[in-house]
Amino acid sequence: MPKQYVVFGRPVPRLGTRHTSVLLVIISLFAVFSLLFTLPSAIPTGPSLAIADHRFSIPSSLKNPWYSSLNPFKQPSHAPPRQRNDTYDETSWYSNFKWLSIPFSSSVTFDENRLLLPMLVERPPIYCYYDNTVKREPAIKDAESDLLLSWRRAWWAQGFKPIILSQAEAMNNPRYEELQRHQDMNPTLKTDIMRWLAWENMGGGLLAHHLLLPMGSPTDPLLSYLRRGEFPKLTRWKDLDDGLFVGSSKADIATIIKLAMASPNTTTTTNLLAALELLPPKPEKETPIPFTIDPDNPKALAYYSAKTIESTYPKVGTDILASPAAGLPSLNQLITSHLHLTWQNLFTSGIAVLKPLPHHTTHMISPAYELAKRLSHCPESPLPTSCPPNNRKCTPCSAADPLKITTPAHYINTSTLYTIGTVPHPYTSTSLHSLLEHPDVAWVRRRSPRDAWVTDLTTSICPSGIAGAPRVLRFKEAVASDYGASRSLWLLAERALPDDLDWYFGFAVPTEASWDATTTATPDNNTPKGNTDSDATTAEKPGAEQRPLPPAHDPKDGPVPTPEELKLEPNLLARARIVVGDAKTKNRASKEEIAVRDAIEAWNLADTEAWRFARAFLARKTVERKKWEEEEAKYAGGIGSEKGRRSGWDRWLDKRESA
Repeated sequence: MPKQYVVFGRPVPRLGTRHTSVLLVIISLFAVFSLLFTLPSAIPTGPSLAIADHRFSIPSSLKNPWYSSLNPFKQPSHAPPRQRNDTYDETSWYSNFKWLSIPFSSSVTFDENRLLLPMLVERPPIYCYYDNTVKREPAIKDAESDLLLSWRRAWWAQGFKPIILSQAEAMNNPRYEELQRHQDMNPTLKTDIMRWLAWENMGGGLLAHHLLLPMGSPTDPLLSYLRRGEFPKLTRWKDLDDGLFVGSSKADIATIIKLAMASPNTTTTTNLLAALELLPPKPEKETPIPFTIDPDNPKALAYYSAKTIESTYPKVGTDILASPAAGLPSLNQLITSHLHLTWQNLFTSGIAVLKPLPHHTTHMISPAYELAKRLSHCPESPLPTSCPPNNRKCTPCSAADPLKITTPAHYINTSTLYTIGTVPHPYTSTSLHSLLEHPDVAWVRRRSPRDAWVTDLTTSICPSGIAGAPRVLRFKEAVASDYGASRSLWLLAERALPDDLDWYFGFAVPTEASWDATTTATPDNNTPKGNTDSDATTAEKPGAEQRPLPPAHDPKDGPVPTPEELKLEPNLLARARIVVGDAKTKNRASKEEIAVRDAIEAWNLADTEAWRFARAFLARKTVERKKWEEEEAKYAGGIGSEKGRRSGWDRWLDKRESA
């Protein structure tokens, strides 16, 4: 018989199992709250060791906005207000400076599909002048439009807003009437002054020739200075002649225009700078010409002036003189090849096509590998071994020694290595990693690893044992920071390559790479030839040219797939596109598949945040460019824009109708 305890003459009741459990829970809660609120405030830090402070305080770790959002007693708050042009293609975003301090955007936006993105930097406008009132042959007009399109793409990729001015802007200047009274002025000089009238009407900024293009690193000091858009003095560069002028003072620009129109011998002078040189010397007391001439040689700007073409590229110059309709396309091809060559010379370490979880993601990264092959391909050029005018000691592209392409499993932070990443939805990575076409919720909860993709991606830049939240912040930094965005491109595994890649790189990316279209085998011939199981292995263009598969990865990164495993990947990838909802097909996912997809998203919060972030970042880039292009297509007759460039098919139809 158990012993009965007595306290003050009263029997103590026996505690059952349920009472014991409740007592232990109360003691545990008391101990946790004691550690949280008493221990951190009782330990002084830093220079306050000698100061006694017994006030109640909350640990600094709990003051982080990410942790405070988990407070169940926090009062509800409104979602951030909507911003302009913040929605595109089933995703939306909220530009905020906290994007690198909060791992999960929904804690701020209260919307799982509304992502925190960095603040959109305002692009400084850069102007060039094109007189669209002059009658030209259709072939010459198309060739000049292509040159202006190349000019726009190059400056847009460097963070500028390229704008083409025409006679319409010059006519809005009050000095236009005065210029028209100079009946005997040289037409070439008058056109040059019209360019300055249009520039003054826009309020200054950057005025460039349409044959001046940026060819250098985005971090070049001169390009960084031009992107800031702050120009205290009217400046030109000695080695660029009339290729580039910068200035924010309309008064200085007006003074230049007045002096040029007052110059003697305007009937024979061909440009504004020559007109200024003919002016008599000014007395010291009078206002000199408000020009600051920079003697430095701008290494990041290439000017294809008539003098440069004649001396450096005589073959192209001869073609232009013989037939502008045939020579101008040759010049445009030369400029495009130099832009591409400059990009290749910046990334001497090659291109890294990232392949986290490499065992079963070979077909998933094949579009990124195809793009890498196109970028490493030597561009077509009328002068294949030539260099840009601003870099005479470049390394020409060689078909025998192309740019190196690797497929590492982890992100490598190297400035001379360009990174192309393929970001999968966690449903895609889970189904490929497990080779299961229809995983269920029980399998996800019990057997699938959490945030496997972002963990493997950030292995080399994050210490082991770090959770998914800090890792996703490092991923966002690699995607959207100024440094990361200039050295990487992140694609979505469930979508085809973007159709505006030329605007990302600043030049026309070659459409065909130097690969053998008859085989998609890896170096050890593990992949069978002629495989057409999925659109992941077939090029998306007429002729059904096959897309090359990446070579087998290093066995140190994981097991190498067998031929049987490679055959399973295309169908799994195609099904994942349907379930994720990014496939352009009539097939729809079932309710069970959607439930599993939602469970996988909840189980892999970091992987889901990474995929949504990459999708929103790409979408915002597309919206920004399309809005600008739609606006600029209204001016200068649409010249220099992709909408204004009429195809050969359209011109053939016009000729047929006229006949």
